[in-house]
Amino acid sequence: MSLGDADWSLLWPALAAGLLVAATHVPLGLQVLARGIVFIDLAVAQIAGLGVVLADALGYAPHGAGVQGAALGAALAGALALGWTERRWPEVQEAIIGVAFIVAANAAILLLAANPHGAEHLKDLLVGQILWVSPGDLPLVALASAAILAAWFGFAARAGRFAFYLVFACAVTLSVQLVGLYLVFATLIIPALATRGFGRRRLAACYVLGALGYALGLALSLVWDVPSGPLIVCALAALGAIVFVARPRRAA
Repeated sequence: MSLGDADWSLLWPALAAGLLVAATHVPLGLQVLARGIVFIDLAVAQIAGLGVVLADALGYAPHGAGVQGAALGAALAGALALGWTERRWPEVQEAIIGVAFIVAANAAILLLAANPHGAEHLKDLLVGQILWVSPGDLPLVALASAAILAAWFGFAARAGRFAFYLVFACAVTLSVQLVGLYLVFATLIIPALATRGFGRRRLAACYVLGALGYALGLALSLVWDVPSGPLIVCALAALGAIVFVARPRRAA
């Protein structure tokens, strides 16, 4: 079954958004895996989502400056707190990250309990609505992604934990509202995990894997008429498994 013009008009903004998310999350994912704090993106993304829910409860317009500020402020506060706990209690950092995630998730559920559209908002936060990305939003997202990458490769990759957490919080705040929490986690971790042992080719391999996962998942979601976000996650996982099995033997 081929994709028509109407399908392509939905596909290209979603694919562009996915590629922008992958652009910032691939190098951060390599760092997350190296640090052994795999679930930090879930925690920080959920904290950013809690900021969105809180701003919505206070009556701020969806996708407005107030909501963006609340999401970024919450993510930065959470990231700084996790940066402090990593320095203070590094041996239990992963457990602290897990607690931060579950507390933020349940606080969001409580805030949404009285909202008649609470279930829909929660689904959007987790699964995202990547097919409904507006082309008009892409230039600003691209500019923000370029700034994040410039900060990362310019100084944060060689700086300490707080620089990492700050850049990470900005990246996650941007992406979780575009593609949802599940895709944020998958984009961050699956390419980094699948390409262990690739040496100097690893970063490029991660980018190729991320791009193919988004393209394949989006195309199949339109052909099969199923939700895009979960199918992209599954496509990334399937491609990642193939790459992991076929990776250089010295990585075994």
